[in-house]
Amino acid sequence: MILYLGLAILLLGIVLNISKRIISKLNKNYPTKQKIKNVEFCILIPARYESKVISDILESIKNQTEKINMKNVYVIIEDLTDPTLKITKSFNANIIMRKKVHLKRKGYALMEAIEYLNERKKFYDAYFIFDADNILDKNYLKNMLKTFKNGYDIGIGYRNTKNGNTNAIASSSSLIFSIINTLGNNRKTKNSMNSTISGTGFYISGKFIKEWKSYPFHSLTEDYELSLYAITHNMTTYYNKDAIYFDEQPEHYKAYKTQRIRWIKGYFEARKLYKKELIENLKLSNPNIGSVYTELLGVWDIILIAFGIILMIIHTFINIITKTIISKFILLILTIYIILILLTIYLLIKEQKRFKLNKKIVLKTIFLHPILLITYIPLAIESLFIKNLEWKTIEHNSGSGN
Repeated sequence: MILYLGLAILLLGIVLNISKRIISKLNKNYPTKQKIKNVEFCILIPARYESKVISDILESIKNQTEKINMKNVYVIIEDLTDPTLKITKSFNANIIMRKKVHLKRKGYALMEAIEYLNERKKFYDAYFIFDADNILDKNYLKNMLKTFKNGYDIGIGYRNTKNGNTNAIASSSSLIFSIINTLGNNRKTKNSMNSTISGTGFYISGKFIKEWKSYPFHSLTEDYELSLYAITHNMTTYYNKDAIYFDEQPEHYKAYKTQRIRWIKGYFEARKLYKKELIENLKLSNPNIGSVYTELLGVWDIILIAFGIILMIIHTFINIITKTIISKFILLILTIYIILILLTIYLLIKEQKRFKLNKKIVLKTIFLHPILLITYIPLAIESLFIKNLEWKTIEHNSGSGN
């Protein structure tokens, strides 16, 4: 009975996954080209005690092929004694001092920054958002402004890794964004669908910032919350794989775990906020129907596939207890592991030219990444028992991250 139930749930997950791909073809949410010749844009960088990394991102901004006035770069800090302040001033960039420091999420820091600019009558055509530990490829702004001029409300860059060769945890963490971007956003962009925003390295059109008069996304995963808003309000988004920026990944499992639990908790928190709007927008007449349907299903197709496989494992385990052939259980576990190894190899092949991982790290990643993917299951269960998840800084070797 358990075996048949597992197979049924597995097949349902596969059918739902296929339905996403079919309905995505119906999407027709296209942008309107901008007529702005000289785009006025700014850069916002939340940077609480980021003195170890802030100079790297500011240097990369300063060296862009698309020149930016450093006075249009705003670094958001919380304390006048923070060494980040002095370093920022040495680059002639602006400082925004937070007042509501008890609100400890990135979304609140961005909220205060935009309200600060609005009060001073400073408005821009586009607002770029980065973390302090990011580094921009010299052509990032040049390539991303092409996306803006093509009329997209949100442009998302290609997230490369700064420290992928440090160890297999860092490289495996980088591959999560390969799944989101290379496998997910790349396909969504081709079908005029909304891309998923992950982290920073993106811009928002100034017309929306002006409409909001603030930054209204304050959940644990404010980036995903923005993604849901974009879908339900038919904003156009574009994943620009030529607009490259570099990000530092966790190098220890403790930091990896902390980050992932926040993501999982924030994912379901944001979905709860937008579930009603997603359902209301699920209409064939909606030009963004593919984005709405895909996001409404979310990861439930993957969860059903995983749950179906788990039930099959339980069935096999019961057979073991009743003294049936133990090889069945081993074969099933190995099959799952091998499938995830093949996925990892595929991702590494797709990303190797950009990630430039050494052979030793590649080999370790092939075997570790599948295990880290499987840990999402117990981490998801653990997140259910955490009622009030506090905002925590993720420590990096070269500094702290948001």
